Amino acid sequence: MEDENPYLLLTPGPLSTTPTVKSVMMRDWCTWDEDYNGLVQDVRRRLTSLATSEAGYTSVLMQGSGTFCVESVIGTTLPRDGKLLVLANGAYGLRIAEIARRLGIAYELVDSGELNQPDIAALDETLSKDSHITHVAAVHCETTTGMLNPVAEIGRMVKGHSRCFILDAMSSFGGIPMDVADLGADFLISSANKCIQGVPGFGFVVALRSVLEDCSGQARSLSLDLYDQWHEMEHKGGKWRFTSPTHTVRAFERALHELDLEGGVPARYARYAENHQLLVDGMAGLGFKCLLPEAFQSPIITSFVNPDSPDYEFRSFYDALKTRGFVIYPGKVTVADTFRIGNIGHVQPENIRELIRAVETSMTWRPR
Repeated sequence: MEDENPYLLLTPGPLSTTPTVKSVMMRDWCTWDEDYNGLVQDVRRRLTSLATSEAGYTSVLMQGSGTFCVESVIGTTLPRDGKLLVLANGAYGLRIAEIARRLGIAYELVDSGELNQPDIAALDETLSKDSHITHVAAVHCETTTGMLNPVAEIGRMVKGHSRCFILDAMSSFGGIPMDVADLGADFLISSANKCIQGVPGFGFVVALRSVLEDCSGQARSLSLDLYDQWHEMEHKGGKWRFTSPTHTVRAFERALHELDLEGGVPARYARYAENHQLLVDGMAGLGFKCLLPEAFQSPIITSFVNPDSPDYEFRSFYDALKTRGFVIYPGKVTVADTFRIGNIGHVQPENIRELIRAVETSMTWRPR
């Protein structure tokens, strides 16, 4: 099947998908039909198995963007007398704190700054001093910069203090090997249009069942009540409480199948890592500098410092690449002028090589 996309999305999601993932959305589905609800249950089982081989975990799907899912977890899992500790080093950690503020949830923010990983010692000290903290939230891959945070260390520290650990793995789940049980995460959050390479429309949560079961009646929202959504799916054969994004779910089921065909998460991680290395090496050869040191880099998305030249202008550079078949991302960092290039989605190493050639022909300035 021919893919008629005019350009490749080199973004952290939505991202470029395969023609076969897109094609399955041509069929309509009824949300009450047993065939569709059976598909939902299969997706839930596969997500749980993808997250861990340990027993005791379950998964639930939630309409909306990834942020909808994050808000459903924060708004449902925190009891009225609970307190959230947010570890932030970018826009998405700060967004979790803003969700808590908007919902009237007590929280404390430990902001390490955009260029630093969370301070484990500060986490230990904060949890030791404040017995009111019941939950800790952290981001695995902070796509503000592309930084990969040490969530295994964070999880060990959180569980060592007997707190609940909420992990935003939005941009990493399905693309970086991980086990939710090994990480100590009680709730892991991700989205359909990230590393599993589906299309936008819903997100999902993999949860420790015993902890989720204790969340009944705590939600601060009707539509984003994570417990009620899970209970409906769990006890009514995959039925959603409200209108389901049927076409997106079917595309996601196909994307899960294609993940298996590729060789699972290890094979996908290897491809993303190769994309990242080719990107970094190729851009360095053209005079571009990465924002982060290699030790902090994820293979998901890479931030580059804008060239120090009066002849460089991001919008012109963006447009030139777009005409050559590539769409990149503007920067999101507040402490530096940057742009970002994603390595995930239906992107092959040869696409990255083609991108480097396109960058070279698009350069109207001389790097200093």
